[in-house]
Amino acid sequence: MSTPDMSAAAPGTPGAPVTVRVPAKVNAQLTVGGLRPDGFHDLANVFLAVDLYDEITAAPAPEGEGPLLTCSGPDVDQVPLDHTNLAVRAAYALALHHGRSPDVRLHIAKDIPVAGGMAGGSADAAGALLACDTLWGTRTPREELLAICAGLGSDVPFSMTGGAALGRGRGEVLTPLEVGGTFHWAFAVAEGGLSTPAVYRECDRLRERHGAGAGVADVPAPEPSAALLDALRAGDADALAAALTNDLQPAALSLLPSLADTLKVGTAAGALAALVSGSGPTCAFLAADAASATAVARELRLSGTCRTARTATGPAPGAMVR
Repeated sequence: MSTPDMSAAAPGTPGAPVTVRVPAKVNAQLTVGGLRPDGFHDLANVFLAVDLYDEITAAPAPEGEGPLLTCSGPDVDQVPLDHTNLAVRAAYALALHHGRSPDVRLHIAKDIPVAGGMAGGSADAAGALLACDTLWGTRTPREELLAICAGLGSDVPFSMTGGAALGRGRGEVLTPLEVGGTFHWAFAVAEGGLSTPAVYRECDRLRERHGAGAGVADVPAPEPSAALLDALRAGDADALAAALTNDLQPAALSLLPSLADTLKVGTAAGALAALVSGSGPTCAFLAADAASATAVARELRLSGTCRTARTATGPAPGAMVR
């Protein structure tokens, strides 16, 4: 779908279109607690934002006709354009918070893999919130924006803040983390996607099948890895590689076994470590430096085990008006 014309007013004038850039994320640690009575899981989730970005543009819409959504970029046929899209829900939520009509035209320029475990939908929600807040001049305090983010989804608050953070609760309770350097990554984008709820259900099923149980009383409370936090603080890629972990990886591999071949290719190509990113199916490969990340991505593209491969660095800033 082509990008609509949103250039009716000059930037900085009232009602001018607002574009927000918002990053993807990788989970350096995703430790999943037991299934809670409310259907969620407590997490120790170490987020690192990386410099793959979606851009969300908000422009005025006629009274009573918003929000309206369009999208461009790879795999846009997989992006819903109705009220189920998190960006649309974000516009509604902010409008409700301020008691105003949600009249806005939103356009998402996708570059974050769709349904890839890199929080693309959450990024779009955070970007839409900031873009609408700027367009409408509602000047919502940061704490209130983050509370709205948390109501939209577990990963949305981190998409707003970026950088690196420990997520507790469902992942929405954030503590910023110190990062002592730049980390280089290659990402293998799989054919198709994986549903995050389906991956969590499979995680529970596998735990029950293995006899340990899947409830809160059966699974240790998730805690951040001290070694991983130290590695981030020191900017030590080798130490970070040794500490990377994802409790959802067995479930993702169970649902999409071909990911195992992708992980093997990236490791053989020289990655320091490989893991499924979040709920997948994108696979993340930590590399020693930019040249190594480029080489890993090249081998992944040639292997036929993924649709494409990208390189990125982190940490990256959160949602930002351009």
